[in-house]
Amino acid sequence: MIGRLSGHVVEEGDEGTVVLDVSGVGYEVTVPLGALGRARGIAAPTGSDAITLFVHTHVREDALLLYGFATREDRAAFRVLIGVSSIGPKIALAILSALGAAELAAVIARRETARLTAIPGVGKKTAERLVLELKDKLINFPAVPLSPAAPPPAAAGAKQELLHSALTRMGYRPAEAERAVNALGARVDTAPLGDLVRDALALLSK
Repeated sequence: MIGRLSGHVVEEGDEGTVVLDVSGVGYEVTVPLGALGRARGIAAPTGSDAITLFVHTHVREDALLLYGFATREDRAAFRVLIGVSSIGPKIALAILSALGAAELAAVIARRETARLTAIPGVGKKTAERLVLELKDKLINFPAVPLSPAAPPPAAAGAKQELLHSALTRMGYRPAEAERAVNALGARVDTAPLGDLVRDALALLSK
């Protein structure tokens, strides 16, 4: 079973598939939205453009599929999700495209079914089932304060908006981008945008 792959992304296809070149062998991996951006952010401080994906190998009668994640925690959350009745890999990926492992833990702990039903493919009954079945299964993920998935306020300066936009284009969730922008504080107004993006990636990789 494949548990981790490190290499260079050589193709990015539709529906979240990527081809990761590992020593000349191309592995097709399906990833949630934002996973590549987070994996690149984790790799950025090393100066390497190679990324690492933590892989879940999914075996079916007719296929062997690889699902990749930027962190062990997201992979663990994926495995917990597909253990829920009627939740397959497609819906689990949709959930993790909207919520990271820690955010999902917070949503479940607070019974925020509205956050779950806002995700494509998750209806009211499915959201209620997730809250019921996962309430004791995500305790290893520290719950984080929930941030609304929205751009920075209109009052934010142009530099903040540019940085926020750059991070979301790289695949980070709007709430994650907003957290990084806020963490950089007054530096956003004075530092070059390239330096700000680098520093924001370093913050998001922690």
